[in-house]
Amino acid sequence: MTDDFVKNKQQLFDRWAPSYDWLFPSVIYQAIHQRLLAYVNLPPTANVLDMGCGTGRLLNRLASQFPDLRGTGLDLSPQMLHIARNQNCHHPRLIYIQGTADSLPFAEAQFDAVFSTISFLHYLEPERVLSEVARVLKKSGRFYLVDITCPKNVESRLQSLHTIAAGSIRLYSPESRQQLGTFAQLQCLNHYSLLGPVLLTVFSK
Repeated sequence: MTDDFVKNKQQLFDRWAPSYDWLFPSVIYQAIHQRLLAYVNLPPTANVLDMGCGTGRLLNRLASQFPDLRGTGLDLSPQMLHIARNQNCHHPRLIYIQGTADSLPFAEAQFDAVFSTISFLHYLEPERVLSEVARVLKKSGRFYLVDITCPKNVESRLQSLHTIAAGSIRLYSPESRQQLGTFAQLQCLNHYSLLGPVLLTVFSK
């Protein structure tokens, strides 16, 4: 990611952080998290990563459902991480660190699962992010990608708009998600509709 792009995104989420859990979209995210959990399959002592963890809501849910789970939340925004740490109900099983998804500060084959919930649409270099996900996943580990989707014919028009409006979000069709996964040597297992246009795609290494 470019320095300006990262800085702009960080400032945006820093501003949102104090009221983030009370905004209307957060209510939707909680419903999405609840539906996502129905498709999550983890080993009993899983070590997981949540990219773009925000205020830590998903990791808290996962830690409650899987009592022996260990998790790391990664986010660009120090203000989001401050709130996540203050709301951490499962310390020391959960930790939160600052970083970017296109250069994950972790060793190879470290995680049983990686989660990305309504954050992939912000990434400037999706191929690089998925390559990083594949790098930190253990063999047979899973990547749970949850984001807004669109049909293939709509996607091409939206991507054209993205090139005009630098820094805007990107939406990916199921076909494009699968292609991105193949590029990173991740196998697409299935797609699941969670809520309206929000689609879960499960990949395996």
